[in-house]
Amino acid sequence: MKKLILLLTLVSFSLQAQFKVNGEMKPSGKYNWVILYKIEGARQVFVKSGKIANGKFSFDLPANTKPGAYRVNYKTEGSGFADFLFNKENVDFTFNPDKAEETIRFSKSTENKLYQEYIKTVSSEQYKTDSLQIAYLKNPQLKTASLYKTKLAKIAGLQKQYLLKSNGKMVYHFIKATNRYNNPVIAKDPQEYLKNINDHFFDTIDFDNKTLYNSTFLVDRITDYVFYMNYSEDPKKQRELYDNAVKRVLNKAKNQTFKKDITEFLITQFVNANNVDFADYLLNSFYKKLPTSTQNTEFTVNYLERTAVTVGRVAPEITWNTNGKNFKLSTINEANNYVLVFWSTGCGHCLREIPQLYAATKGIKNSKIIAFGMEDNNKEWNKHVQKYPNWHHIIGLKKWENPITRTYQIYSTPTYIVLDKNKKIIAKPETLDELQKIIKYLE
Repeated sequence: MKKLILLLTLVSFSLQAQFKVNGEMKPSGKYNWVILYKIEGARQVFVKSGKIANGKFSFDLPANTKPGAYRVNYKTEGSGFADFLFNKENVDFTFNPDKAEETIRFSKSTENKLYQEYIKTVSSEQYKTDSLQIAYLKNPQLKTASLYKTKLAKIAGLQKQYLLKSNGKMVYHFIKATNRYNNPVIAKDPQEYLKNINDHFFDTIDFDNKTLYNSTFLVDRITDYVFYMNYSEDPKKQRELYDNAVKRVLNKAKNQTFKKDITEFLITQFVNANNVDFADYLLNSFYKKLPTSTQNTEFTVNYLERTAVTVGRVAPEITWNTNGKNFKLSTINEANNYVLVFWSTGCGHCLREIPQLYAATKGIKNSKIIAFGMEDNNKEWNKHVQKYPNWHHIIGLKKWENPITRTYQIYSTPTYIVLDKNKKIIAKPETLDELQKIIKYLE
């Protein structure tokens, strides 16, 4: 009976046992909140939130918390996060919030300390190996080639050593996958060197490995491969490189959910890089060909809304009537270029800039101004538009809630959008000065 009570007590204690994750920012900065996420595929799953006091924060994790890769986020915009592995142990770390990835240091956590030690040790030897390769390309010598082989043997030894050290731990999967390919014989020219790295980039990476899948590792490697390993200054060649790189990555992703997540991630990255043309290609040629049950309709809708007024897109339709005559943006044919101006009589910046724009464009021949007034009523607007003859004037009632305003994603006034003859968006200048330079160039 006593043994049974003791057993139940131990079981009860183990169920209540918690793990702690303690973080400290050095310097502390001005952050006062932090969110803990678990990485699953290409997504962040919310775990809990907490407060930061004097740069310090702490999370209690229950005993049944799933092992995996976790992230603490302390900024709403930009890079403001620190990543770590959790595998049923307490984790303590410090970092500089302005450059977390480069400065994070673990004082507690066998998994994280071992991985950091591995990265530091092997990276140092890899740097020496790469330096020998570069030196050989500049000045081929047998001595350099011989030293290169010696360094390769050292890296191989270190890799074996750390695989043994990490055997049975979560970090084993990352150490195995981080091992970079080195050509067994020193490359004779830069093309051979780069081709070898490119061809063997994913040799040690298993896309079906669940531990890697539920971390940032695969996404980070995919980013490196697509955007950094495949670069050309020639636009036509760059398109070809992107195409081949994306196809190779998606062919490796056998899991349909992960393939969907990766495709969404790549589409978003190309949109952020203002390459909507290639993002469209990914959406139509890859994303929409995934099983219907896998696709996310909301992602597609949000994508189309977000990119509706990006550079390279044909401007959404606008119709208006002036003195009984109907106009359509898509069919108007009065100039080689058009400037859409979203403004308001209740905007002080607009009342200052619109007259300046009118004066600056009064004598132009190749550009036509289409001014969209965002108003609550037409009283003040009617007075002001009389000052700017020869412009097309459109009134958009309900101001920020006007359908055209929302379609064009106008968040501030004045907003300028430059179109070509075919109404394709060719520029979105942020200032009047920038707009004037563009107009002058187009003349």
